[in-house]
Amino acid sequence: MTMTELPLVVGVDGSESSLRAVDWAADEAALRGATLRLVYASLWERYEGAALAGDLGKPSEQVMAEDIVRAAAQRARLRQPGVKAATDILPEEPGYALVREGRNASALVLGSRGRSGFAELLLGSVSLTVAAHADCPVIVLRGSHDNQVRSGPSGRVVVGVGEQGTDSAALRFAVQEARIRGATLDAVRAWRCPAHETTDHLLLAGEPARLHEQHAAEILEQALKDAPTDVELRRSTVEGPARRVLLAASHEADLLVVGARRNPGQLGLQMGRVAHVVLHHADCAVAVVPERA
Repeated sequence: MTMTELPLVVGVDGSESSLRAVDWAADEAALRGATLRLVYASLWERYEGAALAGDLGKPSEQVMAEDIVRAAAQRARLRQPGVKAATDILPEEPGYALVREGRNASALVLGSRGRSGFAELLLGSVSLTVAAHADCPVIVLRGSHDNQVRSGPSGRVVVGVGEQGTDSAALRFAVQEARIRGATLDAVRAWRCPAHETTDHLLLAGEPARLHEQHAAEILEQALKDAPTDVELRRSTVEGPARRVLLAASHEADLLVVGARRNPGQLGLQMGRVAHVVLHHADCAVAVVPERA
């Protein structure tokens, strides 16, 4: 199965955040020509069991889960009638189940918080876990997003360019997303001048900064040397910490793409500080794309 044939998997739980993810994923699937797979995962079976079976002979959580995926599928079909949507209910821990589902997905789409969230200022634990461990790109819909996958000349996709250069999976994903939207791709490389390299001498004060900016521009140019000509591309080098630079870029973006390095055998969250910060605070949808170490 090729990447274009793999479905978009959407985690749904009935929350407003997950419904926005369904809307966004339906638009994305229509642009890609992909199918949707709407997945509800919960450990309801462990906690409810047969003792709480109702008149339908099913645990109450299962009845609710069936209602949730049915409503999500109907919502997707109403939004994009041409998109095929399948549903599944998994009696498993949500983070684990969605990471596994991502092994056979072109991307995972999630809301920023689930039903247990009190506000959408910070990322929910399931979305954070999935973004840190999935084998495919994970797209998280921030709370301020307008549910739209924009297309046309006003669209803007931003990608943070790291050290991977032309081998960057995040850059390839960003190019694909800009292409299917007909959007401009803004490739951003942050740079900093270490404090110990500054000098008070007036003739030399700008030299360290100039060298670091030049190095950033060279990295950016090398990464983009094989960029396709059918995507409008803008390059920018910006002084400052990468997380702050990318958060500023997210203000006017439709999608922010960052890489997350995966180290086989390493325990804990695997995505780095930059991805962690933008997932919590970006003003637009964020795509975290795994980069192999």
